[in-house]
Amino acid sequence: MIGWYVHGQGRGHLQRLQCVAAHLRTPVTGLSSLPRPDDFDGDWLDLPDDLPRGRDADPTAGGTLHWAPLGHPGLRDRMAAIARWVAVARPSLVVVDVSVEVAVLVRSMGVPVVVAAMRGDRRDRAHTTAYDLADALLAPWPASRPEPWPQAWLDKTWHVGALSRLDGRTAQPPPGEQRVAVLWGRGGSDVTAADVDAAATATPGWTWDARGLSGTATDPWTLLQEADVVVTHGGQNALAEVAVARRPAIVLPQHRPHDEQRANARALTGLAVVRDHWPAPRQWPALLELAQQQDVSQWTQWSDGRGAQRAAALLDARVAS
Repeated sequence: MIGWYVHGQGRGHLQRLQCVAAHLRTPVTGLSSLPRPDDFDGDWLDLPDDLPRGRDADPTAGGTLHWAPLGHPGLRDRMAAIARWVAVARPSLVVVDVSVEVAVLVRSMGVPVVVAAMRGDRRDRAHTTAYDLADALLAPWPASRPEPWPQAWLDKTWHVGALSRLDGRTAQPPPGEQRVAVLWGRGGSDVTAADVDAAATATPGWTWDARGLSGTATDPWTLLQEADVVVTHGGQNALAEVAVARRPAIVLPQHRPHDEQRANARALTGLAVVRDHWPAPRQWPALLELAQQQDVSQWTQWSDGRGAQRAAALLDARVAS
């Protein structure tokens, strides 16, 4: 049995579970406060939420953790539910995506932990603890574009390549109709519809499709396939989807803790056009032209479509060992 803890913010963590679980031979149980997906075949443990209450005391436990506020009933009940499940289910390992506190709890109960790794500066005390105690670090990016991590972390990192819900689909060539698709997320953004409108006004020869600005598209494949250029943020899942679609991209990393999206963007050299912030309207014509010059076949370096299979095979092998 494999347990898989899914963080409740956004949908990227949940998508990673679904991608890998589809290829696992070992039974898997999801642990999350998110609703169980309709198409998920494994068991599911509904966890109490531990959302901030506005008066939470010492949430970092003196800088040693990320979220462990004193006296928070949701946190107490959440961790108790996980501990009870571990005691009863006796999992062979638990994938944690992501929570330092859950990683520490599960490992303290004698269960191997595979931590879903994220790019960026993870040298804070809490991340260092989680990455040090992990049996393995599951990195959804290629070994050819590693993070500048301590060698001890790199030695146990599984570089599986990008994971995407779109893996296995066959991309068609760009339509050649000068169409721009905006693919965004729900993790917070400083980009507005007015920004997109201003860019569209500055590029009259292009048609902009902003359906993806809200980050609510359940399947962005059609949006991507109808585009000649994709404008997106620097999140792992968005980049994986653009890579599968084999589309020229302009990547605009958003502010995230530990500079995660900027670290993702720095790894895209030769694959996409990257800018630190949303460009001024007058810059867009040249940027779109530059993006079209990208060799989209190079996206195979980021995603060859087999990342989820590799992750599942490694997890199954670790259970069997």
